[in-house]
Amino acid sequence: MADRKATVKRDTLETQISVSVNLDGTGASRLDTGVPFFDHMLDQVARHGLIDLDIQARGDLDIDAHHTVEDVGITFGQAIAQALGDKKGITRYGHAYVPLDEALSRVVIDFSGRPGLENRVVFPRERVGEFDLELVHEFFQGFVNHAKVSLHLDNLQGRNAHHIAETLFKAFGRALRMAMMRDPRLGDILPSTKGAL
Repeated sequence: MADRKATVKRDTLETQISVSVNLDGTGASRLDTGVPFFDHMLDQVARHGLIDLDIQARGDLDIDAHHTVEDVGITFGQAIAQALGDKKGITRYGHAYVPLDEALSRVVIDFSGRPGLENRVVFPRERVGEFDLELVHEFFQGFVNHAKVSLHLDNLQGRNAHHIAETLFKAFGRALRMAMMRDPRLGDILPSTKGAL
């Protein structure tokens, strides 16, 4: 089996980002985006997705965190797509429900080759600490566009904004893990009746 690893760098006038992934890892992470709450959320993705994840980012945080968070989503999506390669033998679909105290979220993903985001999450406040919760959408939109997946995010219950965000990122990690898992029954078959993803 080929190693499912990738490193992608993105350099713009707004951000300089490096993302390395190992899809068959142990959930180890090394994260430094300059946005502590975002690092905390990315750590959930690594741990629950069993993805070894190294993200180093420098962005124009003197303006705000928007460019950094969005561009990490873009670069992470590119790294996942590169590490998966032709997608032969993967499960393709993944889903997860994750609770945290009063909060409950569901994430469903399809490595369809077509970008699409359905985000039905309303946070009860605008920020967690210094983190603008609008940026959760920007991260997932960047990821979806560049990993070329269909992604459905639903918060089913919750009052605490931190809990809601954390259930989303944990469920995202677990759904990723399921969808990217190799299915031994498929072998080198592409999981599509069209013959293309």
